[in-house]
Amino acid sequence: MITLRKASAQDLDAIAAVEAACFPQAEAASRESLEQRLNFYPDHFWLLEEDGQLISFVNGMVTSLPDLTDEMYEKAGMHDPNGDWQMIFGVDTIPSHRCKGYAGKVLRAAIEETRAAGKKGLVLTCKPRLIHYYAGFGFVDEGVSDSEHGGVVWHQMRLTF
Repeated sequence: MITLRKASAQDLDAIAAVEAACFPQAEAASRESLEQRLNFYPDHFWLLEEDGQLISFVNGMVTSLPDLTDEMYEKAGMHDPNGDWQMIFGVDTIPSHRCKGYAGKVLRAAIEETRAAGKKGLVLTCKPRLIHYYAGFGFVDEGVSDSEHGGVVWHQMRLTF
């Protein structure tokens, strides 16, 4: 059975394991960073489980700043629940469950909740090969981001309501 829910502090181990499986070490959020995020904004972690096992999640903070910066990844205290933009830090799906629509299901839930909350939209960064994927959800490529996270070239994408 597939279920979608919000995170709690008890989900830290599962979230950290999925993050480590999805990203190279230089790009993955550390356990400490994920713990900080869970402490500041657990309601901005959307978790998808299959038979009680975490298989996919989306997470990020809310801010009034219009662009996603590297500083946001490590400073969970920058979260402003009254901000205008939902930042997306990661769209994670364990490798064995990719290409089955799970990431899209979680991302659509984040989009709809952000829309219902009256925010201006969502912002994320992605590698060039994923631009077309996020464009399918309505995100628009704004070009190469200033982000130097993990030493990778990232494109900033925005979905405006």
